[in-house]
Amino acid sequence: MIRVGIITASDKGSAGQRVDTSGDVIREIIERQGWQVTEYEILPDEQQKLEQKMMDWCDNYKVDLLLTTGGTGFSNRDVTPEATYAVAERLVPGIGEAMRYYSLQITKRAMLSRGIAAIRKGTLIINLPGSPKGVKENLEVIIDGLGHGLDILKGEASECGQPIHLK
Repeated sequence: MIRVGIITASDKGSAGQRVDTSGDVIREIIERQGWQVTEYEILPDEQQKLEQKMMDWCDNYKVDLLLTTGGTGFSNRDVTPEATYAVAERLVPGIGEAMRYYSLQITKRAMLSRGIAAIRKGTLIINLPGSPKGVKENLEVIIDGLGHGLDILKGEASECGQPIHLK
């Protein structure tokens, strides 16, 4: 079973002034995969709090996948990628590239997303946009490939390539 944590970075959401619909979209897609959301929290856009929660869930709760939503834009308060860099042991640039490439087919503003992906211990961390529409588009384009990557990260698979059988 893939264990998933969801962090929503939102000043208004953490203060109870906004409903977290992006987190709901993530949960729906994750559960459709047959994976389990074991951790969920809305935090203010504060780098230290985001870092602490990411480290706790990666190091102690040992979630397999940690998805963040929000905090990936140009605002001074958008610090989710910086928090992710700070806790990362290895970067996974292909995931962010894939999401931006796909999103550019929909809107030219996709180039403004600063979301990244990284690995800490046995956890894959992925920054998703803050809007429900952006979350859905980005997560759905990468979700099919994540299962295999998570299996490799957990030590349950070792090969990315498929053997070719020639006749």
